Amino acid sequence: MAVELSKSLEHGEMEPAEYRKEIELKGRISRDIVEEISRLKKEPEWMRLHRLRALEEFYRLPSPNWLPWIRSIDLDEVASYYVKPETTGASSFEELPDEIRRIYDALGLPEAYAKYLAGLSTVLDSENVYTVMKDLLKELGVVMVPMDEAVQKYPDMVKKYFGRVFPYTDHKFAALHHALWSGGVFVYVPKGVRVPYPVEAFFFIGSELEGQFEHTVVVADEGSEITFIEGCSAPRLKKFSFHDGMVELYAHKEARVNFVTVQNWSRNIVNFNNKRGIAEENAVIEWIEGSIGSKVTVTYPTTILKGRGARTASTVIGISNGDTVKDTGSKVIHAAPSTSSRIVSKSISGRGGVNVYRGLIQVNKGASNSKSYTQCDSLILDEKSSSSTYPIIHVMEEDADIGHEATTIRVTDDQLFYLASRGLSEKEALSLIVLGFVKDIFPRLPFEYVAMLSKVIQLEFRELGGVG
Repeated sequence: MAVELSKSLEHGEMEPAEYRKEIELKGRISRDIVEEISRLKKEPEWMRLHRLRALEEFYRLPSPNWLPWIRSIDLDEVASYYVKPETTGASSFEELPDEIRRIYDALGLPEAYAKYLAGLSTVLDSENVYTVMKDLLKELGVVMVPMDEAVQKYPDMVKKYFGRVFPYTDHKFAALHHALWSGGVFVYVPKGVRVPYPVEAFFFIGSELEGQFEHTVVVADEGSEITFIEGCSAPRLKKFSFHDGMVELYAHKEARVNFVTVQNWSRNIVNFNNKRGIAEENAVIEWIEGSIGSKVTVTYPTTILKGRGARTASTVIGISNGDTVKDTGSKVIHAAPSTSSRIVSKSISGRGGVNVYRGLIQVNKGASNSKSYTQCDSLILDEKSSSSTYPIIHVMEEDADIGHEATTIRVTDDQLFYLASRGLSEKEALSLIVLGFVKDIFPRLPFEYVAMLSKVIQLEFRELGGVG
């Protein structure tokens, strides 16, 4: 698997990196900071104006009143909105500074690239520090470059897709992202090209009171296919840092995009992740979202089924073990006839953890013969923990076939006693129960992802003090 996290990083036991920073922009969110980011990147005028329009929208829009855990964040506490490491654009791992190389060695990224990946891009703080592609991708004509580079090299293509799937007018934190974005990846797959191995982008936050705003765009042209893996991690931090990333997917006619996220931030990261894709005629977009770490995570992978016969599937796994919140879910807009969607949400809450599912299924007028099914399963491990489900269904076509199912399971003392009588400790029993709870979705996940997820779950409930 592309993300073989070391035990220390999985649980935020690593201290913040002490690599040198070349540039750090601090202070309140202002036009001067936005202008300076654009100047440092030597951006064209159209991107500078895009940032400034987004900043105006950020000032105008209110904070989401339905997100108490995000509403309470004081963005003025974020000291740095742009952090540029001293080294960027390295052509090999050996060119990276020792401190950064140590981090990536601990994450297993060099080995993962050698074994499993066709391309890899790594983002440290606010910039891509290393991007590499195997010859296979180049021979297929695939474009995979840092987003900053794409703005310079492929301006027409970037203009066509950047902010078109997820505009800055959507909500306050989308506007903030568009104003301050830095880093990320641009991927374009030509017509008819099916990339046989995944590509990955790995995002690492290295210091506290920092904001990270990477922007990723994946475009699959007609009849093409690609799997993109997004990995996230951070060391243990004494104060919080804020992640406000964005992903935009575009699957053209009969194309397929699989987007896999392994989110394992440390417990002091507030994670607001904006993800949306558009699927044209007979195209497929699949989201797999593994939300394991962070203090607070808010993310709802969304697909707009724009073309006849378009399909989407979304599998979201949220683990809140301890004083953490996972506010996750999925959204689907059926905007064309004969479209279909399937959403599966699995949440596990323990030691006072909070899980919230927010979902939207909307069938627009004219989207006849649409089908959608949602399954929300919650596992609660103790009396201190909670799980809530808030589904919204809007149907404007009478022949739509919509289903929603939700279950909540509470671990009982009898279950734990039974497993203890078979020689298992309480921690081992909880780990076994959690793995059994999610096992029914394993057949739909990549094998390497299943292996990684199983390992992290076992560590989370067996080696971090367990639950209760």
